Amino acid sequence: MAIDISKIKELRDKTGVSIGECRAALEKANGNIERAVELLKVRGVEIAEKKAARAVGAGIIETYIHAGRVGAMIELACETDFVVRTDDFKNLAHELAMQVASMDPKDVEDLEGQEYIRDPSLKVKDLVTNAVAKIGENIKIVRFIRFELGQG
Repeated sequence: MAIDISKIKELRDKTGVSIGECRAALEKANGNIERAVELLKVRGVEIAEKKAARAVGAGIIETYIHAGRVGAMIELACETDFVVRTDDFKNLAHELAMQVASMDPKDVEDLEGQEYIRDPSLKVKDLVTNAVAKIGENIKIVRFIRFELGQG
C-alpha cells in the first residue's frame, strides 16, 4: 500500500519518530494514524528493551528551581556525548528535574512509576522509553536530589 507523504509527516510531527519507522507503521496500519501511533508505542518499548543492556557512559546534570523555594537536581545518563548535546535529551532532563521538584519521589523507581505531570496518561518510565525510541540510545535516570526551603 502506498502511503501518502502527508500522513507520514503528520505521524512524524505527532511522535517524533523517524520517517522510515513512520512509513512502516502506517503500512502495517493500512494508513490509520491512530493505529500507527499504537504500533510505534509498541515498537518503542521493543527498542528500549534491546538497548537497556547498553552501557551509559555520558550524561548531563540538570537543575530546576521553582519560585526560589523548591529545587531539584538530576543526573541523566546516555551512551554518547553526541546525544547529550541534543535538544531532545536536554529537554528530557529538564522535564525530569521538574517532575522531581513537583512530585518529591523517594527514589528512582518511585520516580519512574509516577504519572508524568504534563500528561497523566503517561508514566515517567514511558517518557524515558519514548525518548530511547526517538533518540536511539539507552537512557537511564541515575540519581536525583530535591531541596525545599525550610526542610532538612
